[in-house]
Formats: sequence, C-alpha cells, structure tokens
Amino acid sequence: MKLLNIIRITAVLFIIFVATLLLLDRWVSVQTANQIYHDPAKLPDYNVGLVLGTSKYIAKTLNPYYTYRMSAAVDLYNKHKVDVFLVSGDNAHRSYNEPRTMKRDLLKAGVAKNEIVLDYAGFRTLDSVVRAKEVFDTNRFVIITQQFHCERALFIANHYNINASCLAVKEPRRGMASFKIRVREVFARIKAMIDLFILHVQPKFLGPKEPIIDPLITAPVEHILAPITDQAPIKIIVPSAAIKTISPPPALKTEH
Repeated sequence: MKLLNIIRITAVLFIIFVATLLLLDRWVSVQTANQIYHDPAKLPDYNVGLVLGTSKYIAKTLNPYYTYRMSAAVDLYNKHKVDVFLVSGDNAHRSYNEPRTMKRDLLKAGVAKNEIVLDYAGFRTLDSVVRAKEVFDTNRFVIITQQFHCERALFIANHYNINASCLAVKEPRRGMASFKIRVREVFARIKAMIDLFILHVQPKFLGPKEPIIDPLITAPVEHILAPITDQAPIKIIVPSAAIKTISPPPALKTEH
C-alpha cells in the first residue's frame, strides 16, 4: 500500500511538472504571436535582418533548417525588405564557422559584400539577439528563422526592450526528428527564462560598439547648393562609409 501511494504521488508530481513545462512553453508563444510574420509581403521594411545560424550539414546531409533560412533571407533581399544582413552564429573551430558559411552562400545568391555583417560570437540565441543591440547598435531588426525559434528569440528581445519582429520561415516535417526538436525547444525556453529572470546571463563576448551602417543610406549623394551668384551650382560629394565587422573571438564550442 505504501508503495502504491509513492507511485501515485510520483505520477501526480510528474503530471504537474509536464503541465508546467507546457504552460510556460505556451506562454512564450502567446507573448510573441503578434510579432511574427509568415508572409514576406506583409513584413515591414527593415534596414537590418538578423539571420540566426545553424549548421549547414547534419552528418554530411544538407540541413533543411539552414536552407530555408538562407532562402528566406535572399527572398527578403530581392524584395527590398532588408538592406543589410547580420549573420550570427558559432565559429567553434576553423572547419566549423556558421557566419562565414552564411556569408559565402549569400554572396553566391547575389547579395552585395558590403551588405553582409558577420557576428562570430553568436554562440546562443541570447548572444545573437543581445549583441545585435549592444555591439552592432541596432534596436530595430527582423529575425529570420523557424517559428519555434522565432518565439524564443523574440521573447529574449522583448526582455531587453529590443524592437524586433521575426519572419517565420518554412520548417521541415520529418516525423520523429521534428518532434524531438520541438521537445528540446520546450527545455530551451525554460533555460532562457532561468537565464533572463534568475541568472541574468549576458552574452559571452561584448565589446565596443560596431554600428551597422546601411550602404543604401551612406552611398555617395550629390547635394546641390542653391546658387548665390550667377555662377553654376556647387556640387558637394558626401563619401560613403564602410560597414564595420568585428574580428572573430577565440573559437569556442557552444550550442546555439
């Protein structure tokens, strides 16, 4: 009888634990629902698009999560919805560098070199989102990733008073693999809450601001001064500014 009571209490506690996880997971989704777009045509124009990194290959197989993010980014660029991309991810070692891989594929797709900014210290979603504001000096941007990731990234952005939206890109339906990723996301959200509200975790690397400068805004422009005399108008050429990037920090292996 005593053993039966222990089993019942254990079962009740387990149910409460699972229910709490699901409620918190749902809370994150509700909190960010109105900041997520699924149709690029309805997305407002942004100077900066933050592309969250992931591995391009999984066991030598092309990762569809990566492919869909990059395709969506290029589509936004071609539709003139985004001017500059901030590609943020892990650079665990020389043979694994998410930002460099994303830059290479964006260049192949026709994105101009001076419209791609690399963040080598986006080891986690929190790092990528917070560094966009604190290091790259942008407080308004669109995040590009799958919806479940959008919700967590926006939850973090809201905590830091960042004006962000997210384009939820296509998510592969792969049966048990998708289910495992979704379960892992539940625990990732719980960890994010602990980091934000209890531990007050900061990005691994911060530093001086390296503002993202929109090349479309800073391109050479001719300003014509109204003539004061009978002479021809005087033209003043404003030189363009260069986009700044930061050097990669020491290679670290961290889950994004």
